Amino acid sequence: MDDLFAPSDVSWTPVSPKLAAVRRLNAGITAGVAGVVLLIVLGMTVGWLYGVLALLVAAAGFVWAWVLIGRNQRSWRYAEREDELLVSHGIMFRELVVVPYGRMQFVDVAAGPLERAYGIATVELHTATPATDAKIPGLHPDEAGRLRDRLSALGQAQAWGL
Repeated sequence: MDDLFAPSDVSWTPVSPKLAAVRRLNAGITAGVAGVVLLIVLGMTVGWLYGVLALLVAAAGFVWAWVLIGRNQRSWRYAEREDELLVSHGIMFRELVVVPYGRMQFVDVAAGPLERAYGIATVELHTATPATDAKIPGLHPDEAGRLRDRLSALGQAQAWGL
């Protein structure tokens, strides 16, 4: 990935490909429920042809989401530097969040039911300024725990000077 604003001397760590599988499953469930509801409601009120067309539109939306979710998953990455954590993601609109360790207030690790089933978790960093909050989805639970412990320790060690 050719980031114009990211440091070149950084060793980036990508997130797990399982993130795409979880998001695709979630999109499939959403598109399926929406398609069936539209089929029934439109079929009973306007006509079954419109219901079937709505179901086809929901299926096309799912196919489009499938492609975009894969591209989005491949864009997520993070890097640990001496004084800060870098998190980068996005395809068309790239975002680079730099979180100084000394500014972190707390670090969360979360995993919903689908994430737990696929063996991934999300690390979320909270700072005093919401604009510098960051999250890293799609991490293996062991890596998420290691990152949480390391970031908490570094944040506490570097916050003493504030």
